[in-house]
Amino acid sequence: MSTHSDHDSSTQDPERQPRLVEREPETTAVVHGVVSPAEVRAFFDEAFGALGRVLREQRIPPRSAAFGLHHGAPGEKWDLEVGFVTGSEVRAEAGVVPGELPGGRVARLTHHGGFEGLGESWQRLGSWIREQGLRGGEDRWEVYVTQPTPDMDPRDLRTELNWPIAD
Repeated sequence: MSTHSDHDSSTQDPERQPRLVEREPETTAVVHGVVSPAEVRAFFDEAFGALGRVLREQRIPPRSAAFGLHHGAPGEKWDLEVGFVTGSEVRAEAGVVPGELPGGRVARLTHHGGFEGLGESWQRLGSWIREQGLRGGEDRWEVYVTQPTPDMDPRDLRTELNWPIAD
């Protein structure tokens, strides 16, 4: 009996390899903000609090894990939308507005581990896109597959990175 697991090595785990996927656009409920990197955590906390209240009140269940959509390249300020795929349009309320995750070809990679390593994974995905002779679009998003908790091991976090391909 073999004890080998496909999860023993990042080179053998398909989830850890960049890949192209085709996806349909999805309706979302989001909170938009332009924040400095130091303000990101507070922005996410406030946004997800508002999203939870508004979605409950409007009886719209989230159809996805939480995501963060980055508009343009990160700089001194980050132009962000955070939210959930909803499947139906939310009524604008308390800073929560309707949005959309784009459809089309998307380069995808799953980051394993804490948020401090996301930059390296984004660079890896960007390099892979260029190696394929493709060009990444302006926007990109992260899906927080594993909801972080204060007592969890950061190595257990999974974040799906999605970078639309510019045509």
